[in-house]
Amino acid sequence: MRTEVNINPTMLTWAIARAGFELHDFLLKFPNVQKWIENIKNPTVKQLEEFANRVHIPFGYLFLSEPPQENIPFPFFRTESNQTTKVSLNVYDTILILQRRQDWLTDYLIENEEEPLSFVGKFNNNTAFETIVTDIRKTLGLHKEWANEFQTFEDTLSFITHKIEEIGVIINFNGVVENNTHRPIPVKECRGFVIVNEMAPFMFINAADAKAAQLFTIIHELAHIWIGESAGFDNQNLQPANDPIEKLCDQVAAEFLVPMKSFMRIWNEKPSIDYAKRYFKVSPIVIARRALDLGLITKAEFFQFYNAYMQGIQNKKDNQGGGGDFYATARKRISVSFASYVNQAVKQNKLLYRDAYKITGLRGETFQTFVTQHLH
Repeated sequence: MRTEVNINPTMLTWAIARAGFELHDFLLKFPNVQKWIENIKNPTVKQLEEFANRVHIPFGYLFLSEPPQENIPFPFFRTESNQTTKVSLNVYDTILILQRRQDWLTDYLIENEEEPLSFVGKFNNNTAFETIVTDIRKTLGLHKEWANEFQTFEDTLSFITHKIEEIGVIINFNGVVENNTHRPIPVKECRGFVIVNEMAPFMFINAADAKAAQLFTIIHELAHIWIGESAGFDNQNLQPANDPIEKLCDQVAAEFLVPMKSFMRIWNEKPSIDYAKRYFKVSPIVIARRALDLGLITKAEFFQFYNAYMQGIQNKKDNQGGGGDFYATARKRISVSFASYVNQAVKQNKLLYRDAYKITGLRGETFQTFVTQHLH
């Protein structure tokens, strides 16, 4: 006998809208759901489970009498409008995934009697950006022109990611929800976010974004950790939202990547984005952004340069097509540092394999192969 369940139609229409579907189109595709909404018939448990999967919602939500409040626990800054606590479902679910990882890791570190990280929340939004930059450099063990030693800005990005993870920050690069390529995270909505706590700050960098912009996002997020403020941002055209903390974090990122005194010296030698890029080993858009900050180019010139550069990257991407090594991608999506803690906890019998699969998004053999062959 098939068990039918009675569901509040409001929950069904809410779930469809929450997942970003147009109600009319969805009901055309799934006429059965229309009958449930109109109370002509009730779904079976199996049908309802399939519906919940299709709209990416916890099954139990559908039995609530009214939709739950789903606000994110920190501000999400938009360059051209006000901050919000509402984001799209794919960004929301990604925040939840990282929060679960952070909660587990925080408990694990406390249980192992690890000390809180001394740099988290060390300053506030009244601190001069130069003071924060100096302290970040000192904590990471870097001199003023550290990036000059590298060949390319891609090398700079790899190096700084590694250095930041070494001091206890977890960095996740991903452009989709966990490993679901059907659930992309658009760059125009979210370049990144950072969830700050004193044991294990977590950064999210949108891997769909150009590497040229990711470097700036990472340092912007690092500044948030030093100020002790979680936040998300779209940073359209590499411009901050109209908010004092956002502007401060941008100043920190700009000075850390392209110190003003050095930049003025190089620009006076030759006022060229390309020339400065080769010296500082950061991307041309970060150089252009610095030149704009210092009044050396106009906003119109910056936008023209930025848009042309990003369009060029997009064209190159389109020609390359998809693909890529799953495990290399997983290293960046999960963070080698985080996966090492999970693996350690499993070996100590402090975490069940089942829970390790769940928290990393890697199942069975895939998890085993990853931790034995790809963590080093």
